[in-house]
This record gives sequence, C-alpha cells and structure tokens, in this order.
Amino acid sequence: QVQLVETGGGLVQPGGSLRLSCVASGSINTINAMGWNRQVSGKERELVASITNDGSTNYAESVKGRFTISRDNAKNTVYLQMNSLKPEDTGVYYCNALAGRLIYRAQGTQVTVSS
Repeated sequence: QVQLVETGGGLVQPGGSLRLSCVASGSINTINAMGWNRQVSGKERELVASITNDGSTNYAESVKGRFTISRDNAKNTVYLQMNSLKPEDTGVYYCNALAGRLIYRAQGTQVTVSS
C-alpha cells in the first residue's frame, strides 16, 4: 500500500504561481512513477505531468513551459511548480503514484485561478 498526501492548492490570480507537494509513504519502494492529474469542470480528467524513478518527465501540451514537476527522493516528495497560471488551469489536482499495475491517488487539492 502507498499513501499520498498532497498540499499546496489555493486561490491565485492569473499569471501567478503555486506549488503543489505530494508526500508518499508506505510501500514507496514499489513506486515506478508519480504524477499529477487534474479534473477541470466539464472536462475529462487529464494528465498534467509525470516523473519516473529515473527522472524522466512528461507534460501535457497545455502546461509545457509553465509547469515543472520534480522530486526529492530523500523526502519521498514530488512537487508541481505551476507558473503563469491561467483561469483554465482551475480544477482539482490529484497526485498519483504508479506502483506496478496499481495506481494510488491522493485526496485532491483545489486550484482556482481567478482575479
């Protein structure tokens, strides 16, 4: 079992920044990759960014150049730095961990970009 706890959501003005954090615990040695999905109102959940154990990253086209995913293995933590935020980035962001064929998901954190 893997447990994920994410923090860092909130309200920010367009053009602002937020950093999400996701701490993993439990069977962390089984994790192959971690990432963030988001659920935007009226749309299907989409992958925002992911990072593998060897540091390879992947981003949705809509966030490339604005979002950066990183990890601190010593702290079992993955970060999503979000810059130049737009109103269309508003949604619930979920941290995920892929462990073999299992996917674990955190509780979700609301990100609202509004003036």
